[in-house]
Amino acid sequence: MKAISSSLLHSKNLINPNPLYRSILHPQPVYLKPVFFSKSPLIPTGHHSLKLRSTSTARPASIMASSFKPEQARAPPALPLPTPPLTKFKIGLCQLSVTADKERNIAHAKKAIEEAASKGAKLVLLPEIWNSPYSNDSFPVYAEDIDAGGDASPSTAMLSEVSSRLKITVVGGSIPEKYDGRLYNTCCVFGSDGKLKAKHRKIHLFDIDIPGKITFMESKTLTAGDTPTIVDTDVGRIGIGICYDIRFQELAMIYAARGAHLLCYPGAFNMTTGPLHWELLQRARAADNQLYVATCSPARDPEGGYVAWGHSTLVGPFGEVLATTEHEEDMIIAEIDYSILEQRRTSLPLIKQRRGDLYQLVDIQRLNSQ
Repeated sequence: MKAISSSLLHSKNLINPNPLYRSILHPQPVYLKPVFFSKSPLIPTGHHSLKLRSTSTARPASIMASSFKPEQARAPPALPLPTPPLTKFKIGLCQLSVTADKERNIAHAKKAIEEAASKGAKLVLLPEIWNSPYSNDSFPVYAEDIDAGGDASPSTAMLSEVSSRLKITVVGGSIPEKYDGRLYNTCCVFGSDGKLKAKHRKIHLFDIDIPGKITFMESKTLTAGDTPTIVDTDVGRIGIGICYDIRFQELAMIYAARGAHLLCYPGAFNMTTGPLHWELLQRARAADNQLYVATCSPARDPEGGYVAWGHSTLVGPFGEVLATTEHEEDMIIAEIDYSILEQRRTSLPLIKQRRGDLYQLVDIQRLNSQ
């Protein structure tokens, strides 16, 4: 099955097959302008009463903002937020239990998508690695050839069929993908026509070692992706990350600068980092970039080799938690209202207040494509 890229992904301004992205801090010398007190004449206002007359003139806020060069804080300059195809819609987050039975996992995910659609969801998000146990031993066994499709990728064949039949957009969590002798942790986005609109390979691999708590090295079996993924859909412009990708704010900032309305992160945080960081990171990405963030985790299996934290969540552009689950298998159906994005950005005009004279985030792909 070949990916059908959106016009956005083909845009000269947005995509280039070359390297990922980077954040570059351009230090600037700071000059302190001396402040002189005015030698204003003393003005008598009555017997033994004096007032000072100030001759200083305050700089208008607009002039100060202009001197800060906010548009230069992103290179190339950030794109304006596009008008979405619709303002309000319902999103479904399907927190699924995952077993060693792949056929059961596929059928179970299909049923959950159908249920979410029956409840009005126009966008459905699945968890990270929903068709396989989360382990380095399992990834090669459960991996699919997504590009070949059909019997070579029964998981994505199901996603294509159900998205087309139900006329919804599906951000299909992630599954192990095999391609050209390598394995990837891959998220597929299917449009309401059933076509593959985008494919995101996890960029930041989950390699951590917390002594006495958890050690996991995805890089033992998986290869890191090298392309940020943002896609225009029937429910707006969506930036995609997978689990550990959420820790890297630069990726979210690039998506925001490319005009994303919503960031989707299928993820499976664990029992060590989950309680500490899962909600914190979601709220930070949403608040920093003033957009929606949706996450979806597998349900917790205390007997599994890898125990997920759960707590799938939808966060609004003020960093507010709009809906969340506990750790059991569950489903969220919640409303997204894009009109709130402009309200929040008007209340807190961060885009106009950035200091392009002091720092800059560089989107390498967009820069090289110009």
